[in-house]
Amino acid sequence: MPTQIELARRGQVTEEMKIIAEKEGIDPVFLREKVASGRVVIFRNLVRNNVTRFTGIGEGLITKVNVNIGASTDHYNVEEEMKKVEIANEFGADTIMDLTDGGDIDYMRKQVISKAIMPVGTVPIYQVYYEMVTKRKYVIDFTEDDIFRVIEKQFKDGVDYVTVHTGVTLELAKRIPKANRLAGVVSRGGTVMAAWSLYNEKENPLYSNFDYLMELAKEYDVTLSLGDALRPGGTADAHDELHVGELMVNSSLAKRAVENGVQVMIEGPGHMPLDQIEMDVKLEKQLSGGVPYYVLGILVTDIAAGYDHIAGAIGGAIAAQAGADMLCYLTPAEHLSLPTPEQVKEGLIAFKIAAHAGDMIKLGDRVRQMDNKMSKARSSLDWKTMFSLTYDPNKAKSIYRQYKGMEAGSCTMCGDLCVYLVLPRAVNKKINNATQGKKI
Repeated sequence: MPTQIELARRGQVTEEMKIIAEKEGIDPVFLREKVASGRVVIFRNLVRNNVTRFTGIGEGLITKVNVNIGASTDHYNVEEEMKKVEIANEFGADTIMDLTDGGDIDYMRKQVISKAIMPVGTVPIYQVYYEMVTKRKYVIDFTEDDIFRVIEKQFKDGVDYVTVHTGVTLELAKRIPKANRLAGVVSRGGTVMAAWSLYNEKENPLYSNFDYLMELAKEYDVTLSLGDALRPGGTADAHDELHVGELMVNSSLAKRAVENGVQVMIEGPGHMPLDQIEMDVKLEKQLSGGVPYYVLGILVTDIAAGYDHIAGAIGGAIAAQAGADMLCYLTPAEHLSLPTPEQVKEGLIAFKIAAHAGDMIKLGDRVRQMDNKMSKARSSLDWKTMFSLTYDPNKAKSIYRQYKGMEAGSCTMCGDLCVYLVLPRAVNKKINNATQGKKI
């Protein structure tokens, strides 16, 4: 079957395009043209039929937020991960990635796909490593066929997009030990591919066999997310030769994918100082020809452990306003632990706020209507409307009620000195006095 890109190039507006255009408040023909050019991707594996929250990312669209979940070799609990899926469904995640790297990976992936209402992504190399390295006493001897067998299996299961570390070439891998980095290489998948290339003295199969990878992706219309294997893991490492070198490789590959009718996006950093974020987004867009940019954070400081969802949301807002297309959330557990369901919720909401803040600049009035409604509701002390417009109405209500029971009048921060009470009282009192004086 033809891919979304191919259908768009034939002049067809697909059902997915219609749904997304209506949700975004844009012309479906505009969306079709963006898909045809590769500047927008629509996540939709052809074998999957249970998506109800269709998601497109790219130029002219609202900034989306991805939620990472998944068990590890240290902690595998299917029920707990399904609670995280429920939170992602309820609180508006646009995509969800299953990053399970231990235990029964196939079962976890199938459960996530069956319960998620939005597109699902994975990182296939995690499964390759767990099944073919961990069980073989950590010898990096898996084959190219092993890699593509796992990738195709995940495509057949219905994953809508996959992170593939195509940009860490053998040449770049050889530079890693010599690079003057503070944080080294922090991508799990990137480390595996670099280690494989160095151990076997061969080119990264995802790079050397990119044509075959595109062929597989095209068969299922899976979006390729070209991973940032060499992203900076510390702010001091941003835009070094490894980071920029990989971006150049991935940008070249992304152009090939678009030419071949394969949906593709590029993943970005990572850790980065505030003043480099806008430049980074513009660099990716310039090098890739406008391919969607999916950024991880961006973390603007390295010392926020326990609060990395805040540090990441700051960078995410800047990236969104500069043109980044999807933010990968961070939770308070980042760098410390697998997140709990509650921490998943905290991270998701923090990044929904960041995405919206960026969109207020990037898209302007199209997304500011909700803010205007909230301002009007606050000025009239309309608590019902205020709660309905928040990302977590129950939490807002709980905080409002922590010192009072009734949802009326002012909050307990200002009490009787509420600005929306004091001025109206004075004005009304003056009017009443004037009215009574006339009567006398």
